[in-house]
Amino acid sequence: MITVDITADLNAEDETGYVWTFLDEARDPALIVPGALVIAGDEDAPAVAVVIDLVPHPNGTIVHLDVLPGAIDNYLALARRVTATA
Repeated sequence: MITVDITADLNAEDETGYVWTFLDEARDPALIVPGALVIAGDEDAPAVAVVIDLVPHPNGTIVHLDVLPGAIDNYLALARRVTATA
């Protein structure tokens, strides 16, 4: 089972062209900083994403995410290779 860092509807793009969600949807808001790689979506449809920015809004802080292509397993394999050589 994959733990999602921030819950998001991966089909919900705003005028920026990025997926958006609110920061209060994060499991640990401290992880959600511009440039961070996170697991976004939900347990049924998780994906790797890059945090683009955090934008103040009257209803809370909006997080823009750039969802990366491919399966999470592809990124896990990369992480294992990097860890093995470090």
